[in-house]
Amino acid sequence: MSRPTKAIIDLQALRHNFELAQSLAPHSSTIPMVKANAYGHGAVEVARALAPIAPAFGVASIEEAIDLRDNGITQPILLLEGIFSSDEVSLAAQNNFWLMVENQPQVEAIINATLARKIKVWLGMDTGMHRLGFQPNEIQAAYDALSNSHNVSDDIVITSHFACADDLDSQATSEQIKNFDLHLPKTNNKLSTSLANSAAILAWPQAHRDWQRPGFMLYGSSPFVQPQENADQLQAVMSFESAVISLRNISAGESVGYTANWTAQRDSTIATVTVGYGDGYPRSAPNGTPILINGVRCPLVGRVSMDMITVDVTDLPQVAIGDKTVLWGPELPVNEIASACGTIGYELLTRMPARVPRVYS
Repeated sequence: MSRPTKAIIDLQALRHNFELAQSLAPHSSTIPMVKANAYGHGAVEVARALAPIAPAFGVASIEEAIDLRDNGITQPILLLEGIFSSDEVSLAAQNNFWLMVENQPQVEAIINATLARKIKVWLGMDTGMHRLGFQPNEIQAAYDALSNSHNVSDDIVITSHFACADDLDSQATSEQIKNFDLHLPKTNNKLSTSLANSAAILAWPQAHRDWQRPGFMLYGSSPFVQPQENADQLQAVMSFESAVISLRNISAGESVGYTANWTAQRDSTIATVTVGYGDGYPRSAPNGTPILINGVRCPLVGRVSMDMITVDVTDLPQVAIGDKTVLWGPELPVNEIASACGTIGYELLTRMPARVPRVYS
């Protein structure tokens, strides 16, 4: 029997979340973001599950895009960071990869390339996040240069990215939208736009444009810290599971794990679970972080080690070696665990290593 640590991936929940995104912006086309191995869920399997209903996919790099092509994904694939060297332009054109363009060297590489077919371009505008994209007063010139190139398709998409859309009380998103609309290039050609990430799809309908780009929400987690009516409809896609592999009784005053950072205040029963930071469970998880054993919340005790954690199961009426353990999933949100660890659910999902088998259902 193999080690019981695994990630169960619910593909029906994935499709539900995609369909929710589409229903909230029915006049937009929805591009699933499958970068970073589909936020840890397995890019190839996620793309295959969504291929019948998704018009395109989004990834960070050409390597991620090629992996999808090599595994039978035929839709256009948007490279969200564009090209890193000029030779990638022809490779992108050959494979129907769409290119994000955010700086002048990328513009020049596309214009100067020798291509057998035109390439679709997404032109990034920096409306306030100050990470990527042309400044608003530079967009017209960049657009004109690309639209006049025989290498570029007519339907250029103008896009930007929000810095604070997950903060429902912030004015920053409204200001970014205004900045975006004010500086759209003037043209006689078809001009498509894209603004909405997960948070904007869920809560900022004024950001719904021709294309929307759901990421975190696809995998069933809310980008908000507070309840939100649309986000509350999401279904968790990953259930991170393991099992109890050892049980022991310790006396009050005895400690558990590396650095002895937890000491029993009473006679206690400790369950050892075969999962650790080598499996993506955060070492920063403090004592008291909830773990589900047989569906009951039990506190983590002692330092998370590479391959194991220890859990106080003193109050469980019954517990045995082999009992199911859930680290996060539908009944224990990854955002809750992330908050306890001082991070965000995005990080816990995306850094899950290949060591953990993904099981698709």
